[in-house]
Amino acid sequence: MQKANHMKPHVIITITAALGAAGSANAQQAPAGMTESARAMAESARSLTDSVRAMRLDLLADSMRAMRLDLLDFAFAMPDQDRDREAERRQREADAPERARDRENGLYDRGMDALDQSRWDRALSDFDRVIELKGSKADAAMYWKAYAQNKLGQRTEALATIADMSKTYPNSRYLRQARALEVEVRQNSGRPVSPQSESDDELKLLALNALMNSDPETAVPMVQKTLEGNNSPKIKERALFVLAQSNSEKAREVLVNIAKGGSTPDLQGKAIQYLGIHGGRESRAALADIYASTSDVDLKRRILRAFMVAGEKDRLLTAAQSEQNPDLRAEAVRQLGVMGAREELWTLYQKESSNDVKKQILQSMFVGGDSAHMIDLAKSEKHPDLRRVAVRNLGLMGNKRTGDALVEIYAQDKDPQVRRAVIEALFLQNNGEQLVAIARREEDPSMKKEIVQKLSIMPKSKAITDILLEILNK
Repeated sequence: MQKANHMKPHVIITITAALGAAGSANAQQAPAGMTESARAMAESARSLTDSVRAMRLDLLADSMRAMRLDLLDFAFAMPDQDRDREAERRQREADAPERARDRENGLYDRGMDALDQSRWDRALSDFDRVIELKGSKADAAMYWKAYAQNKLGQRTEALATIADMSKTYPNSRYLRQARALEVEVRQNSGRPVSPQSESDDELKLLALNALMNSDPETAVPMVQKTLEGNNSPKIKERALFVLAQSNSEKAREVLVNIAKGGSTPDLQGKAIQYLGIHGGRESRAALADIYASTSDVDLKRRILRAFMVAGEKDRLLTAAQSEQNPDLRAEAVRQLGVMGAREELWTLYQKESSNDVKKQILQSMFVGGDSAHMIDLAKSEKHPDLRRVAVRNLGLMGNKRTGDALVEIYAQDKDPQVRRAVIEALFLQNNGEQLVAIARREEDPSMKKEIVQKLSIMPKSKAITDILLEILNK
């Protein structure tokens, strides 16, 4: 008898119950004195019962086997889902510090903008939220909160904020300015707030700028005093800009000192930016020295961006090759892409072993418009995920050469996922002509269906209309 396969459990139970009843009725012991004919019939019944029992066991075994296979499929599926969820959870945990840092930076920048606009209440609200986060900018937020409170005439509150800052962050680089602010607040206690001070500061800056052009030796100490005083962020930034534009050796020394950390982190970041924009060879060498001597990731990131502005491809390439911090390596790669450093990125890609870093290099090649190397990698890269990234980038580049290359890749590459990436890339290019050409040669129904789906939502051309009509008329 052929065994039944993959029967439903409730069907098995029903059959088993029926067979069990039949077996029970026929398996009674033959009574004594039964005729030979009756005994033969009883033997036949017992034989039938054994057969039924065997069949029942076979059915049950098949049912359990089928159920076990279903459970195994389920069991294997669940770990995949669990692994996906676990990977997502780990990624969220890995991204959490960056998200927190971005949130803190956003609130801090908004507070600084409010200070520049003399919106003191708004600045207080933003800085309070930064302080609550207890991140890397909490001490700076406390200083600027006290500054805004002083501007609002809230002298007692400002002094309390400074005292809290001194106690909570005794090593803050804002502490010296906070103490100077405390002196100012105590001196101004009982005096009305003067809105005239802002316009006076603007006039002073104009005078300093003129003096820097005519007599830098006299102007530089005055600019330093402005930078060290309790002025608004806007006034300090403009004073630093005046310093950066000077060709005076003394001015450059002050700027480099601030970039090395001789002032607050805010001014340090601006000094690094100005050294990249306005500095010469000595300024760029100073940036390299600062990069090598600091462990501050945010500061290093600023220097890498300054290298990009200064055209320092070699220093960025060195950082991309040797930097131990993966975020900084990625930043160096990004800046090479912004610079259009195609050969440097190509050299870096060939030496790189990490697929994650290679993906970042591919993105930088895309930013730099390097379609030639992107085509080579889309054709020759051994790793299918990286090939798909290269194909996708070709679709975003969108020129005639990349379109022809995508069609060639589709014809040569047998990986279905890569071929689907080609379809998507041509769709992104709005390259209906090439998609139609592929569709006419495609024999795989599922792939052809994907192409036609894309064609159906693209702007219509004669080639697209013709192939759609051909399909409808078949």
